[in-house]
Amino acid sequence: MGIMSDIRSYWERQSMGSLRNASGAIYKRNSFAIASPDEKRSKAFARESVVAGFKAAAIAAVLSAVPVVVACRKIPWAKRNLNHTAQALIISSASISAFFITADKATLESARSNTHYDKTA
Repeated sequence: MGIMSDIRSYWERQSMGSLRNASGAIYKRNSFAIASPDEKRSKAFARESVVAGFKAAAIAAVLSAVPVVVACRKIPWAKRNLNHTAQALIISSASISAFFITADKATLESARSNTHYDKTA
């Protein structure tokens, strides 16, 4: 129909696992992405990173929600100026940043544990 649908159909054809050549024989398309030698282990490390990030986000949400809610009930300035949207933004920004920082640290830690340096050099 348009440029976007043409591009989408092109990528769908390109991403198929097997294609037919001119003679009709099926061949497997080479991917430009190189798979990790130990794919299961890398998926496990990615899952560990996500789980650690969610744990940190949950803790950060609770630890930031309590003072924000208490401050909005007790401090006159906060009571006047921080509506429910502002409170939600404060809490969610703390939990989002905790998620990404922790997940990044866990990913870097697993990457460091997988590198093999020549320690004699």
